[in-house]
Amino acid sequence: MTVDSSIPIDAPGGGLHTRLFASRRILLGSVILLAIILAALATLPMTLGHRSSLYYNSQDAAHVRQRPCLTRPFGTDSLGRSLLGRCLLGGAISLAVGTAAALIAIILGVSIGLIAGYHGGWLDALLMRSVDVLYGLPYILLVILFKMAFQEPLARLISPNAANLIVLFSAIGLVSWLTMARVVRGQVLSLRAQPFIEAARAAGLPQTRIFLRHILPNLVGPVIVYATLTIPQAILQESFLSFLGIGIQKPMPTWGDLASDGLLALNPLTAYWWMLLFPCTLLAVTLLSLNFLGDGLRDVLDPRQDAAKL
Repeated sequence: MTVDSSIPIDAPGGGLHTRLFASRRILLGSVILLAIILAALATLPMTLGHRSSLYYNSQDAAHVRQRPCLTRPFGTDSLGRSLLGRCLLGGAISLAVGTAAALIAIILGVSIGLIAGYHGGWLDALLMRSVDVLYGLPYILLVILFKMAFQEPLARLISPNAANLIVLFSAIGLVSWLTMARVVRGQVLSLRAQPFIEAARAAGLPQTRIFLRHILPNLVGPVIVYATLTIPQAILQESFLSFLGIGIQKPMPTWGDLASDGLLALNPLTAYWWMLLFPCTLLAVTLLSLNFLGDGLRDVLDPRQDAAKL
């Protein structure tokens, strides 16, 4: 006699897809995030031309630091470039760097957390003590050291802008996997003590089958949820580094770089407020959308919840 442990679609609380579409936080976060991504991607063809207006200064001095108007909803920056186009292009770059860095952090964190939690013993102790040591180091210092070591050699092989992008998201990803490793290790240790794992061992199933069929599928939910929370963290780190001047180099824009320019444009005599307001608003809305999406997925995918919080 076999027991089917799957949840039917018409079960109380509904199926997974029903609860996904019923969660207001998931819908709100997804719609806003998708709109920002599509708008940001729409600016990419404008950067392909020679001396794109989004990179280089305007020839008309009257357009320099122009206030928002109907023809230029976000106004212009200190070089007369459209701030709307710069913000959307900066969003595309910030999202790309943040997503790539988060992907590196997820792969490293999941792999090391799985090995540490499933193997246990001296290997677990060695990996976790290494995580503790890395936690004690300031991540900005690690990013700076990584850029100093690899950016110039890589720039000799490819273009300097591409080398800067690759080194930046690699550096952020390589210092962002620590929490993911701890989360996955804790989940694996909890799963190893569950009765169904003990029953699988008692039934004589090989370790590989237990690992692939019983432990990995139960990690999908926590990993997806944490991934949606790692992406905004990576975007915020990239923006902070660009704000400090050690991130993406000019003339390529990012939200952090645009916010830094906007802050410099504030002075007691004339406040060019739009140069700071719009990049910071887009950054804040994107981060909030990703957090809404992550919180909604956490509620829906958490097996201990009777139903998602709507």
